[in-house]
Amino acid sequence: MNFLALDTSTEACSVALSHNGKILTLDEVCPQQHSKRILPMVQQLLAEAGVNLNQLNGIVFGRGPGSFTGVRIGVSVAQGLAFGVDVPVYGVSTLAAMAQAAAQLKNAQHVIAAIDARMAEVYLAVYARDEQGLMQAISAEVAAKPSALPAAITALNFDTEVMAVGTGWQTYQSQLQGILSASVAKDILYPSAQYMLPFADQAWQQGHFVAAEQAEPVYVRDEVTWQKLPGR
Repeated sequence: MNFLALDTSTEACSVALSHNGKILTLDEVCPQQHSKRILPMVQQLLAEAGVNLNQLNGIVFGRGPGSFTGVRIGVSVAQGLAFGVDVPVYGVSTLAAMAQAAAQLKNAQHVIAAIDARMAEVYLAVYARDEQGLMQAISAEVAAKPSALPAAITALNFDTEVMAVGTGWQTYQSQLQGILSASVAKDILYPSAQYMLPFADQAWQQGHFVAAEQAEPVYVRDEVTWQKLPGR
């Protein structure tokens, strides 16, 4: 399948293209420049691949959590592109994308993804790798104070080493590092669109893509209670 994926939810701007089994990607750290950079990046990647938008089966976007403005930009751009060529869309968690990067780059089995949410909080979720190699959430996505996390995360009782990814571990290093035996992947700070594509492949097979007008952001900020998902 041919998918275009994009994410503007953090300080980074990311685009990836899956075409004929090959993946091309373009990532830039460009704070507050997303609205100016995202479409030129899309055009650049399509041109490099020699692909037109009307050759795509669907468009994938980072649904959040992240910067409110950044998340809205990503959703709006995905909708606009999808409307233009009449293809469906699918939203992927930015936290899940970072966890998937750890799975593919570091062979991680359990991942804690934490993005700096400002206001002395992090957006955070915990993931475990399934038999297909995809990271699946074993906690809800939450916005929480770093000081509230140690007891909650320790209660998950991991039996393998945990990898930590995201800007939250850098911003609140003194509060988060050492709360458990986590290895911090300092080179996985931001979500990259290429790691949204494995989720898109599965979603396409399961019929989870939706019409462009149904694309929705996930802000998370109103989620205040840590919650382990049932059955995880």
